Amino acid sequence: MQGDVIPTGKPNFLVYTQHVPVGVVGAITPWNSPLLLLTWKLAPALAAGCTVVVKPSDHTPASTVALAELVTEAGFPPGVVNVVTGWGPETGRALAAHPGVDKIAFTGSNEVGRAVPHAAADLFARVTLELGGKSAQIVFPDADLEAATHGIVSGIFAASGQTCMAGSRLLVHRAVADDLVRRVVARAESIVVGDPTDERTEMGPLANARQYEKVLDHLSAAREAGATVATGGGPDAELGGYFVRPTVLCDLPADARALTEEIFGPVLSVVVFDTEDEAVRIADSTDFGLAASVWTRDITVAHRTAGRLRAGSVWINAYRTVAPQVPFGGFGASGIGRESGVDAIEDYLETRSVWVELSGVTRDPFTLG
Repeated sequence: MQGDVIPTGKPNFLVYTQHVPVGVVGAITPWNSPLLLLTWKLAPALAAGCTVVVKPSDHTPASTVALAELVTEAGFPPGVVNVVTGWGPETGRALAAHPGVDKIAFTGSNEVGRAVPHAAADLFARVTLELGGKSAQIVFPDADLEAATHGIVSGIFAASGQTCMAGSRLLVHRAVADDLVRRVVARAESIVVGDPTDERTEMGPLANARQYEKVLDHLSAAREAGATVATGGGPDAELGGYFVRPTVLCDLPADARALTEEIFGPVLSVVVFDTEDEAVRIADSTDFGLAASVWTRDITVAHRTAGRLRAGSVWINAYRTVAPQVPFGGFGASGIGRESGVDAIEDYLETRSVWVELSGVTRDPFTLG
């Protein structure tokens, strides 16, 4: 991270900028992918020179504590990386509103995400938010349907749909809709659902009772809205517990909750379109803007569509691919700021402008510049 020397038109001054650490960072992380999403905050914050206080989800604190032990073993100075555990609302609110914290980096639900800036506002602490999504996978009629099927299944059923980037809406051209839905349904019905510690398992349960009930409520609302359940649609009676069968919903009205709200479960909602303009309009019809994909063999259509989508990440003929060098984050209700890449490091820095008077001449105190 380099500063700049800036010409000002004032020959008696040298002006340069410095990037300095924002200070103490409060990192509030979710229960899904707790280590990965922590490193997306911890690495750039440390690279920027900040110290960090991590508040993990009360559902998944153990892995964060284990990482903190490794940080200590690796020889980090005391106080650079800290972990505070506790009940989510109370502990998170206390961290966000603490006068010693200069920035809050939050990943989680939109409901809690709205509260974080309010807690930090009185102290003018900086905030970055990585929130939810209702991401669309757009499939054009010339797409490789086999490849698209695998991308769609990966996008929504990996991690049981419990990821912010889940491709929970399938937008498919009418000409190939029936064929593609058949393929997706067949692959969904072949998913190996079971014990997540078994390497043969492809999809595990939902994380907790609250999430399980939320997904079932969405499925009930979808039926009431007139949805056709192509597969799944409810609990896995054989497995019990918090298992929900991989679900594909069709024939939903445009205002159905399953098309507008983040479900955070293994539920794919299908929408048919006829034109490129219609596909873009539907894709951008939610408050979210986290991710999207475009499936087509036409490079012109691919780039044109990607350039029109209101999404922070757009994959062409792929889904769910990330890298630490590439910024990740969303537009609108999907958050503020970016994780990963140089953009993320910049979020943990302040910029200082330094003016150096070179002439040494005593100046009139009432003349500016």
